[in-house]
Amino acid sequence: MRVFVTGASGWIGSAVVPELIGAGHGVVGLARSDESAAALAQAGAEFVRGSLDDLDTLAATAADADGVIHLAFKHEEAFSGNFEAAAEADRRAIETFGAALAGSGRPLVIASGLAGHATGEVIAEDDAPDPDAPAGHRALSERTALALASSDVRAASVRLAPTVHGAGDHGFVATLVEIARAQGVSGYVGDGSNHWPAVHRSDAAHLFRLALEDAPAGSVLHAAAEEGVPTRDIAEAIGGRLGLEPTAVAPDHFGWLGTFFGLDIRASSARTRELLDWQPAGPGLIDDLDSGSYG
Repeated sequence: MRVFVTGASGWIGSAVVPELIGAGHGVVGLARSDESAAALAQAGAEFVRGSLDDLDTLAATAADADGVIHLAFKHEEAFSGNFEAAAEADRRAIETFGAALAGSGRPLVIASGLAGHATGEVIAEDDAPDPDAPAGHRALSERTALALASSDVRAASVRLAPTVHGAGDHGFVATLVEIARAQGVSGYVGDGSNHWPAVHRSDAAHLFRLALEDAPAGSVLHAAAEEGVPTRDIAEAIGGRLGLEPTAVAPDHFGWLGTFFGLDIRASSARTRELLDWQPAGPGLIDDLDSGSYG
């Protein structure tokens, strides 16, 4: 397939691109900058310059592709306090891809998240997210994508664990490490019994390829290799590497990340594994922290 990938030079996209190329697919990545374009070219992919706001570019490139993997999201805007606007831009992009692919049976695989399911119960792929939960605005993006199945688009949503980890990560776990280093405390919220699902970046990339190739229209998939890692265990692993004592702290200790680190999220991926024969093989989150992947 010739696959259009947004977010192709990002943390997950930069693993998805070689995963696709290694399986014999061609890749056209969306590049917002010269640096991103150069990274894609070095990886063996083509690129088109643009952003999520360039809807004409998104439409034309999707129409010329055999499938789309949509990973881009306006993270800077979201975490500066305007999550709703970032989610709205995401929804508009998905609608644009749907119009370009309508009637073709071609795949559209989007990235969603598990942070809208902070119930403490183990959630399955057919459980609907809570639109009022933190990051719940992305539930509308998922519904928008899955509804495209009625327009003969083979749409699927990959709900990513909040922790997509590995060497080079600059996301949530890397932020927790930097906060611990700066504050001299490896913190957790409450008694630390709340959970975060986790998946290694390589396993997430593999799941996106499997979804592109084989996921039935309307599929919801869980990129969660670990159902839920207790946040106290995360704090202990970070503290062990930095020589800091794990300590209960208030959520605001973590700044903007405190809302998320205090959530209790547990997610099964049993149906995902059965449907696509997804077999995560990367190290677990605690192993990754213990091995020094985060310094």
